Amino acid sequence: MAESIVKISNLYKEYARDNMRIPVLNDINLDVPEGEFLALMGPSGSGKTTLLNLIAGIDRPTSGDLSVAGESVAQLTEGQLAKWRSHHIGFIFQFYNLIPVLTAFENVELPLLLTKLSKRERREHVETALSIVGLSDRMSHYPRQLSGGQEQRVAIARAIVTDPSILLADEPTGDLDRQSAEDIMTLVARLNSEFNKTIIMVTHDPRAAEKARVIRQLDKGELQ
Repeated sequence: MAESIVKISNLYKEYARDNMRIPVLNDINLDVPEGEFLALMGPSGSGKTTLLNLIAGIDRPTSGDLSVAGESVAQLTEGQLAKWRSHHIGFIFQFYNLIPVLTAFENVELPLLLTKLSKRERREHVETALSIVGLSDRMSHYPRQLSGGQEQRVAIARAIVTDPSILLADEPTGDLDRQSAEDIMTLVARLNSEFNKTIIMVTHDPRAAEKARVIRQLDKGELQ
């Protein structure tokens, strides 16, 4: 049995708005073994993206325990979090979040600029990541010169270029046509099966969720 890379116990999250306390996640307990591919499904407002952001250290729990890649994330300072995230977390967004004035190569290289890698080492990493996603021939293209599916592939290359412990994907097919979505999900599944990447994906799309090994439902802040 693989060791758990994400351990969540009795986790609560609420937001304050004026004098109100708005509960978002209620008593979440979740263990994700290393190498797992987990899909989180549920209606809008059920807390899926909030849970993803907590695992990424982008947000902090109100109470409860959250350990990711051996680190109690909520205990880290902002500086420690940034360093930890750069080593352990790759994030794939619904709308790609590419910088339009940078080429595919430069977009993928961005996370590596925070490391101590030499220029030559960065180039090797970027070329490897773009090769994995099938875009070796698009390195010098700008986002506007790429299709939506290709843009998402660049975004995935950027997410994996640092060889993170966990890939977090928030509706990775939400802005794509059906064929592009199928291609992206085949790629994501390959990252799990061939490269043993631990993947936690939020999705509304049952077809996308089918690629995962485990599907869990979130409803009204509670994990089913």
